[in-house]
Amino acid sequence: MYRKTEIIKEPTVNDSGDMIINIGPQHPATHGVLHLVITLNGETIKKVEPHLGYIHRSIEKMCESLSYRQFIYVTSRMDYLSSHINNHGCALCVEKGMQIEVPARAQVIRVLMDELTRIASHTLWWGAMAMDVGALTPFFLAFREREMINDIMEETCGARLTMNYMVPGGIMVDLHPTFQRKVKEFIVHFKSKIDEYDDLVTDNIIFKNRTVNVGVISKEDAISYGLTGPPARASGVSCDIRKIYPYEVYRTLQFEEIIETAGDSFARYLVRMKEMRQSLSIIEQLIDNIPEGDFQAKTKAVLKLPKGEFYSRVETARGEFGVYIVSEGGTTPYRIKFRSPGFSTLSALDHMARGSKIGDLVAIMGTLDFVIPDIDR
Repeated sequence: MYRKTEIIKEPTVNDSGDMIINIGPQHPATHGVLHLVITLNGETIKKVEPHLGYIHRSIEKMCESLSYRQFIYVTSRMDYLSSHINNHGCALCVEKGMQIEVPARAQVIRVLMDELTRIASHTLWWGAMAMDVGALTPFFLAFREREMINDIMEETCGARLTMNYMVPGGIMVDLHPTFQRKVKEFIVHFKSKIDEYDDLVTDNIIFKNRTVNVGVISKEDAISYGLTGPPARASGVSCDIRKIYPYEVYRTLQFEEIIETAGDSFARYLVRMKEMRQSLSIIEQLIDNIPEGDFQAKTKAVLKLPKGEFYSRVETARGEFGVYIVSEGGTTPYRIKFRSPGFSTLSALDHMARGSKIGDLVAIMGTLDFVIPDIDR
């Protein structure tokens, strides 16, 4: 997908008469610093070639010099809209290696934070997606709900984006006294607003014309490209880690894995819209059933994983996030590898966009929901 080529700075025409243009690498065009070189025949896309690395920070290499407590929070800077869930995946991997038993209270709080994070991410996506295809109002409505979640997070975690809340053995601090009350208020508020989302965008004929049968990928191709999360489930692939490899208290909860079969941009849109309702249901099941007790297991100040290899996976707002640690028994990992969902999703962009119009590319990318630092890392 990525190769060193001469970057074309201005639109040009190749020997076949096709026009080659750039999208990016400016931030507003592509939800992050991504550069696409696109080959066009008229307005029809013949090829999409991503050029990566504009925000690469060598996070995996950095983690090799950080302790097992410190490296967790570097992952907040990858998919920054799923920072809680990224941190959760890292903490699970350390806990698996050290056989740490997480208190029941911490498990429930972790899942509550994960699902609030998923809703916050999906609402931002909904607003940005609608704006990408020409509707400005949804963007402001989405931030109204997201700000409510951020306010809740800020009281407990002290942060609104990169939370740094999960620690090996549980959570860093207990919940703020107003947490339950404010989450319940949000549940009541959001139940009416998600219907408003559907009235405004989902059932809009203009929006459907921009997304139905656009950027189609089959179930077989979705599997071949390694898609996970909503892009895969929109093509009929059952891949929700919370269902297949349940962690924490997910195995005790009642919720559906949302699967569509059309495989187009509208199906990917529907999956995320329905997932927000499922996340709301999970929060409702837990908010009045937070166990009493410790919020963090007793652990040593300096953690050492036994020699070996350890892997954990969680379901972020964009798909499967995997954490692979190779330990030699010291205080820092010998090697860390992150399996981020965005990289595999981006690899399928060329396949999905070929034959579409240049105007369709924006809708396709919008429903793939890229966070570029998650890809570059």
